[in-house]
Amino acid sequence: MNILYLNHYAGSPALGMEYRPYYLSREWVRLGHAVQIVAASHSHVRTRQPAPGDELIDGIRYRWLPTPAYQGNGVGRARNIWHYAWPLWRDAALLAREFRPDAVIASSTYPMDIWPARRIARAAGALLVFEVHDLWPLSPIELSGMSPSHPFIRLCHAAETAAYRDADRVVSMLPVVHEYMASRGLDLRRLAIVPNGITLDEWQGTPAPLREDVAAAIALQRAAGRTVVGYAGSMGLPNALDTLLDAAKRLREDALAIVMVGDGLERERLAQRVAAEGLSRVTMLPPIPKAQIPSFLAALDIAYIGWQRVPIYRFGIAPNKLMDYMMARCAVLHSVEAGNDPVAESGCGLTVAPQSPEAVADGLRRLAATPAAERRAMGERGRAFVMAHHTYPVLAQRFLQAMQR
Repeated sequence: MNILYLNHYAGSPALGMEYRPYYLSREWVRLGHAVQIVAASHSHVRTRQPAPGDELIDGIRYRWLPTPAYQGNGVGRARNIWHYAWPLWRDAALLAREFRPDAVIASSTYPMDIWPARRIARAAGALLVFEVHDLWPLSPIELSGMSPSHPFIRLCHAAETAAYRDADRVVSMLPVVHEYMASRGLDLRRLAIVPNGITLDEWQGTPAPLREDVAAAIALQRAAGRTVVGYAGSMGLPNALDTLLDAAKRLREDALAIVMVGDGLERERLAQRVAAEGLSRVTMLPPIPKAQIPSFLAALDIAYIGWQRVPIYRFGIAPNKLMDYMMARCAVLHSVEAGNDPVAESGCGLTVAPQSPEAVADGLRRLAATPAAERRAMGERGRAFVMAHHTYPVLAQRFLQAMQR
């Protein structure tokens, strides 16, 4: 099968997020399929930007369309989206002849790439697949407070309507979307659920050694006899890290310490909070390379992941970070209210209410008081759950099955 994968933000291990298109495509290539990814040359989620043009990465053909740099979610990002989507639309017939796809996947977070994907698929006589990361325009409305009458939201609404009407298959990372998608006109016989997952080779062999400053911070807390709670990942408002800091204020007298690694729009403000409020047992450090994540997680006693309390999560969650935590055999404190909960499903930790410092503090105390052997058993249950349901060889096969005519 020739697969044309349109994902504005696609990356690779060498470039940074997002990783899902790379990992799925690598598995498909290993199974004998040909994959062409078309992505933008500039993306805010990558750590390094590629040069425009064609590139071969681990057997996957990439085409980087030239797009302007931007910051934030304003006009610059809108220009970046336009410079990606317009050439796909304009050159649809040419791309169909060049790539000769059997399936065209529209996979950018925003839904507007469904229009060029549909145009290419029709020119090639290919299967049209719509891959859903988040429910747009519902996500920007409920998470960011955008008005339903905003022109961008209206554009997303029109694209979503076209996607559910015209796609031959819809693949959702979110697991509890059936009622919503049916209300938007999707025939649920065309829906498949393929969540996020992990790649096994990143968890085999000896992990990369932890950066010296991070290793030293953890060692310092251990030497003081404290239970080490860790967080690794983005530091934005959706990650509810203010709740974790509020919980840390309630844990001043407990033998607990928090080590956070990562970056994001809220990092500087959170660091100012730590300093201003004298949270001496909270250490914030710059992000570490992906290869060091297993070493970091292995050094923790408890891993934390939190969410805001927002209605959109009723459709489910699919966090990559949590898959890493579980694969590393971490006992997890999960602060969430959602349509699904892998921590509760697997028994790998505790789940508490979101945006509740009292609940997070209590949950951390309970896990810290849990015997180490039981925390290790929690971690083993989490890893077994991921191995059974969330490895990319399993997910790639599930996606291929969804693309069968």
